Amino acid sequence: QVQLVESGGGLVQPGGSQRLSCAASGTIFSFRVMGWYRQAPGKQRELVATATSGTTINYADSVKGRFTISRDNAKNTVYLQMDSLKPEDTAVYYCNGCIGIRCYWGQGTQVTVSS
Repeated sequence: QVQLVESGGGLVQPGGSQRLSCAASGTIFSFRVMGWYRQAPGKQRELVATATSGTTINYADSVKGRFTISRDNAKNTVYLQMDSLKPEDTAVYYCNGCIGIRCYWGQGTQVTVSS
């Protein structure tokens, strides 16, 4: 059974940085794409950033220049480095990974940006 487990969430002050990690287990196959989504209270889940197993990376406009996604394909792990955090970045962050046409979600990790 494929599982994605996020770590690294918590409370951070505006302007601060935080790094999220997502480790996949339960498969010998590589993920075609891995990424991060987030959901703030009362809002729909939205894309933050995705990275394919090649070199294609995609960011939401709201995080461009502040967030950096990276992958360790050998470990089936994806990271999200978040800098210059803003209160509006507060949300539950979910890891997502797709093998072929099947996609999987992590349980989510809370990121709160507040002074």
